[in-house]
Amino acid sequence: MLDRRNLLAGISTSLALAACGRGIGTNADVLRVGSQKGGTKALMLASGALDGAPYKVEWSEFPAAQNLLEALGSSAVDLGLVGDAPFQFAYQAGSPIKAVGAQRSQARFPGALSIVVPAASPVRDGKGLKGKQVATTRGSVGHYLVLRSILESGLKPEDVKIVFLSPSDSRAALQSGAVDAWSTWMPYIAAAQAEGDRIVVDGRQFSQGYGFEIAAESAIASKREQLSDFLRREAKALTWADGHVDAFSAVLARETGLPLDIARQTAEKNLRSRVPIDQAVIADQKVVLDTFQRFGEVKSVRPLNEAFVLDV
Repeated sequence: MLDRRNLLAGISTSLALAACGRGIGTNADVLRVGSQKGGTKALMLASGALDGAPYKVEWSEFPAAQNLLEALGSSAVDLGLVGDAPFQFAYQAGSPIKAVGAQRSQARFPGALSIVVPAASPVRDGKGLKGKQVATTRGSVGHYLVLRSILESGLKPEDVKIVFLSPSDSRAALQSGAVDAWSTWMPYIAAAQAEGDRIVVDGRQFSQGYGFEIAAESAIASKREQLSDFLRREAKALTWADGHVDAFSAVLARETGLPLDIARQTAEKNLRSRVPIDQAVIADQKVVLDTFQRFGEVKSVRPLNEAFVLDV
């Protein structure tokens, strides 16, 4: 096995915010797009989907959805792709954001969302997490997975202590033994496995496979045409990626600094297609919202229908 100790720390460092803090702007000639772990940026660059776009795309990169959503909420970026759980968490907290596009994985790939433990850990499944400390990022898909795992394993909320940390700090805590497990997503899972960690809870049975393009309300008001054009181009890029995993992986590795094998695993397990936002999609999100509510993570509820824009 290749020695990849501290690989995760390097990934997170390379994904520090790259282009935020430039001030709130409404320049219609520029669309400011956030990209988690370089994913959206790599997809659009590799596919050539932005060729001929009548506006400039200004990219910002983020290590996790929480950071991207904070930037969206403050109008530091206009648009960004996140999972359904972090979107609901941020929206219900009052963030001025809405979903303007939806993507869904038609296959639930094993290991795309998981809880991992060190190789020597006695934990073998969700029930084994009783009395353990699990690191994850607050409001993330990892947070959602821990809650669902607790419910499905027949445990009580107090049986598992959730420790909220950034991805890089979570990895460091797991390596040092400060926590027993880490609930996370790709590419962090692939990197952790490369270092010898193993999966004890596979999140595919709990995930509905949705990702949402989230826009700041200010951008919806001032850049609707640009948002619509970007979403059309992104849909074509998603179709392209399905048949060009190698090309996508190469650009993803270059953009993020990920080893090529981990970039390829990430590309393969994150393949999605665009789906229309309809009442069925919105209804599916009630599962996510109900889970956060059940554990007291969401105190007030904004109407689900108002979280989505159907005609961008």
